[in-house]
Amino acid sequence: MKNKLFLIGFLVFVTHLSFAQLKSGYDKFEAMELLKVNFRFADSTAWDSMPGPERFELKYRSKTVGFDNKWDYWEDKAGVGVLSLRGTTGTFSSWGANFYAGMVPAKGWIKIGEKDTFNYELSKDPKALVHVGWTTALGCIWKDIDSLLFAQIDQGKKEFYITGHSQGGAIAYLLTAHLLIMKENGFIPADVQFKTYCSAAPKPGNLYFAYYYEKMTQAGWAYNTVNSLDWVPESPFSVQTVNDFNTVNPFKNAKKAIKKLPLIPRIVVKHMYNKLNRPTKKSQRQFEKYLGRKVGKLMTKNLKGFEPPQLAHSTDFTRCGNFIVLYPDTEYYQKFPQDPKVIFGNHMLEPYLLLLEKLPE
Repeated sequence: MKNKLFLIGFLVFVTHLSFAQLKSGYDKFEAMELLKVNFRFADSTAWDSMPGPERFELKYRSKTVGFDNKWDYWEDKAGVGVLSLRGTTGTFSSWGANFYAGMVPAKGWIKIGEKDTFNYELSKDPKALVHVGWTTALGCIWKDIDSLLFAQIDQGKKEFYITGHSQGGAIAYLLTAHLLIMKENGFIPADVQFKTYCSAAPKPGNLYFAYYYEKMTQAGWAYNTVNSLDWVPESPFSVQTVNDFNTVNPFKNAKKAIKKLPLIPRIVVKHMYNKLNRPTKKSQRQFEKYLGRKVGKLMTKNLKGFEPPQLAHSTDFTRCGNFIVLYPDTEYYQKFPQDPKVIFGNHMLEPYLLLLEKLPE
């Protein structure tokens, strides 16, 4: 009897291994294949001129919604799925989503349309903040993703890649966080596994969003592949003020501490403190005003029924997650001369593939 139970258990274990496709850790071949998936959002007339994915087949393409957002579902022969998010297009609404760079709490709701409210939770840290434009973009495609993804899970699918390039990478960050929090909350089965490959993704939120995201993915389940010459991962603009630090910090009671100094040192230190503190706060207010509230009003013209949410008083964007940095060499500079007029020269498929191929296996 014991031998039979052992045999059954062993067979179940082997069967599970035979179907398990996702493994933790960065795999450059996975990254290259998913990068090719990302660039399939290009016009189909250009497909023959660029390398296409070999492992995955396109199963579903969404309608264009929101801020010119779109997503694909791909799948391989083993049934491993790919949720691919489109990056920035040439439209005003797509670029508007990038420049709509105010911050909102990582847990809340956004009224996407007259009858559509996006309830989201992207972090369990109450100090976590995220980019409002890309969070709204995720809300625009969420119902469609939710419907298809859970249909796949109900059919027994357990493994999914999440991927996006550029703006698509920023939204992929947020989608990953949303799904992992749903998993923590018990809305997604514990045995469903997600693995994320962003590339050229910009900064999606503040440091506290990054902390919790990294906590959820630090075992090797999420990466951002970045060309060190690509300017997109350096965006959006970031301003850190004394209000962006943890609750316990030496700056919180700086004014009280300064008042305790003798007269002359107090005057000098107070003057220095104000010279350093006031410009950052003023800059933060300006970014919030123009890239937050004013752009938000413009975006209501591109999304019927959209109501810009209340913004947090912060613009402290930071890089997030595990980074795989691609450093150009002599061959790269020869093939891609650094022309200031070609602003996306280091951002596209060909330069990323060239550098990825040079990574050790």
